Amino acid sequence: MSFNKIILVGNLGRDPELRYTPQGTPVCSFTLATNERRKDRAGETQDVTTWFKITLWGRQAETASQYLTKGRPVYIEGRLRVEEWTDRDGRQRHTLEVHATDMQFIGGRGEETSPRTEPSTPNKAEPIEADISDDDIPF
Repeated sequence: MSFNKIILVGNLGRDPELRYTPQGTPVCSFTLATNERRKDRAGETQDVTTWFKITLWGRQAETASQYLTKGRPVYIEGRLRVEEWTDRDGRQRHTLEVHATDMQFIGGRGEETSPRTEPSTPNKAEPIEADISDDDIPF
């Protein structure tokens, strides 16, 4: 038996790119950065960033392209693959690629939670937020 599952919490490195397969299946890809702090031998704190290429399929792909933007935090679960390729200089390179099976938005209400809209969409009505008090929340 084998098992391949990765859980990542990080920030988008660029806006998601949505495309469709010839059969019409949505595919969304973006990069995700995870950060950790380590102390080096001199005792100084160093930030270490690891980059992952994320691929989402189906309805999750459409949701990601609609709501996520560069810098936004997100939770991703999926299967990890190492993609090997040769760069222009003939050197072997490796990319960490995640075929995501689950995605969850992270962040408070103050962060972007409405769909992205193109700047050149005049006459589009802005959503109106209702005033909600603590008495209106059922829990």
